[in-house]
Amino acid sequence: MAWWKVSSAGRDVNPDLASERENPSFNVETLTNILDGGVEETRSRRAIVSAINKDPVFSREYLYFKTRSERYEGAVRNTFHLKRKMKEMGLDENSSEIGYVYRALGGEIALNIHNVFMKTINALGTDEQIAKWLPLARNYKILGTYAQTELGHGTYLRGLETTATFDPNTQEFIIDTPKITATKWWPGDLGKTCTHAVVQAQLYSNGMKYGMHPFIVPIRSLEDHSSLPGITVGDIGPKMSFEHIDNGFVMMRNIRIPKENMLSRYSQVLPDGSYVKSGSEKINYFSMIGVRVDMLTREVLEPLMKACTISVRYSTVRRQSELKPGDREPKILDYQTQQQKLLPLVATCYSISFMAKYLEKFYKDSYSEIRKENFNSLPELHALASGIKAFATEICSNGVEVCRKACGGHGYSLYSGLPSLYTKVTASCTYEGENTVLHLQLARFLIKCFAGAQSGRPLPTSIAYLSSPATGNCQARAHGDFLNPEVYLKAYEFRAYSLIASAAHKIQNLLQSGVEQYLAWNSTSVELVKASIAHIHFLTVKIFISALNSLPDQPDLKTSLKRLCDLYALHGIFISAGDFLQHGHLSGKQLDMATTAYLGLLADLRKDAVLLVDAFDYTDEELLSALGTYDGNVYHNLIDWAQKNPENKKVNPVFETYLKPYLQSNQSKL
Repeated sequence: MAWWKVSSAGRDVNPDLASERENPSFNVETLTNILDGGVEETRSRRAIVSAINKDPVFSREYLYFKTRSERYEGAVRNTFHLKRKMKEMGLDENSSEIGYVYRALGGEIALNIHNVFMKTINALGTDEQIAKWLPLARNYKILGTYAQTELGHGTYLRGLETTATFDPNTQEFIIDTPKITATKWWPGDLGKTCTHAVVQAQLYSNGMKYGMHPFIVPIRSLEDHSSLPGITVGDIGPKMSFEHIDNGFVMMRNIRIPKENMLSRYSQVLPDGSYVKSGSEKINYFSMIGVRVDMLTREVLEPLMKACTISVRYSTVRRQSELKPGDREPKILDYQTQQQKLLPLVATCYSISFMAKYLEKFYKDSYSEIRKENFNSLPELHALASGIKAFATEICSNGVEVCRKACGGHGYSLYSGLPSLYTKVTASCTYEGENTVLHLQLARFLIKCFAGAQSGRPLPTSIAYLSSPATGNCQARAHGDFLNPEVYLKAYEFRAYSLIASAAHKIQNLLQSGVEQYLAWNSTSVELVKASIAHIHFLTVKIFISALNSLPDQPDLKTSLKRLCDLYALHGIFISAGDFLQHGHLSGKQLDMATTAYLGLLADLRKDAVLLVDAFDYTDEELLSALGTYDGNVYHNLIDWAQKNPENKKVNPVFETYLKPYLQSNQSKL
């Protein structure tokens, strides 16, 4: 029996947690189906998760006690066993169901960037290149990574220093990292595993520079896995998390690759060195956009959903202090302060889930058009993916830490599952684009669209409100008015428009006073980041409302989800009150009304809290938490897990070496 199941074997559900599930106000299964995207999707996910959990090869027993090397080896083992397992189950490795496998394993699989390698070739390669490289990669005849970030440059892609210089005499590209800061640094699967890499490098031909382009570069021998001549490659060492991933570095000194190794669907170098481009230069960033879309659910939202499940369940089992003098210690979730920590985060899980589905559909629709060489949606997609990634990663990483601290001392233990969730999700604030830089990229798009709106030009859908902004003061007269989505959505729209307009006017005024463009931008960058956050926040609230309106007609369920939507929106007003007051849409009195409505929602949602996280439908194996098991037997779990600690079964070598001489020298005195 797996070690995390020992605690629940033969035990009833903790009555404090069981009482939370009595007389549910809505059908939890229906809500799970909505989150999954349908009844069949829930069935499929559960079947896959169950099959993975039952397979002993995939066991995560003693995971918290394993070394980096053991984690890495286990992840590689899981990857190749998974390939056989999926074939047995009749699953396609390229189907959406692979996400269920990833969820079941908690990400403990290797070659994740190998998948990015394949997606990049599929998106940016010609038909001939796809036909050559993808079968090799799919069958693991080659193992790939995606090498973009450098020791000296990350998000600023135009600053990348790796070069690819075309030699027309040999019809080859010369790949070079000319200085130490050009060293490719961080790519997963690079440290110990990959044989090839898609390397992003600055293209030079006939003395001209053409910017960043992707090239397939051999890294290691297929015979003995040694690094190839001119290649220095290795693992970068211990990290805050992702112990199972071999993030690596590579230096390339004048490596020659064939001309056809440049991925050339949208740009190519002709034999004489001439450069030909088709479509937007941003297409070379398309793989990165795809990763940002994919990571929202797997790497960003899932840790917060797990953390909320753990902390809410624990908060109904943990009893502490006094609420009413003389009464039994209350559940800590009965304290308003605990509700205010956790319930808005539960609402955030739902809001980001709906946002992720929105962005995924936008991405798929855009990709379909791009394959037809219609690049019109690419700027909006790039801007949205940048802003949403920055917004969601910041909120989710901060939220997981709030959940950890809300569990008190036990939240500090790895057994809680929370420290591992935090150290993993916090990395997402940096990889695939540093968040401040990404907000500024969205802000650049917003300022451009604002100028277009002033000129009467049509705007993309997500930013269309800049052409007809909300005007006037908030019409709320009582706190109940703030439970009307039209009221708070208008407040969010007004806030976003005002912050964008304010930043745009400041830049314009600086330019008119003679300040150079780059100085005007830098001097406004704090306001620009606020404008970007406000825009995504508005869009998230709007999408939540839209999702609410499209739900099946089940009054009890819609009531609870409506409260979640209200709470999410009013929480944003509560914590960013200055933004909503600044431009006069809300008055101080109305802010007091919004606060009253907000605090009232905490009490209303308290009774549904466990049901709302149960709907996330994580098994105990997926949560890997002594505090968050479905049965709520927290204290039994902690004792049992501590007794399973391998260190408690070993002879302590410190005793013989250090303790014994002192202890035994004093025995005569005792």
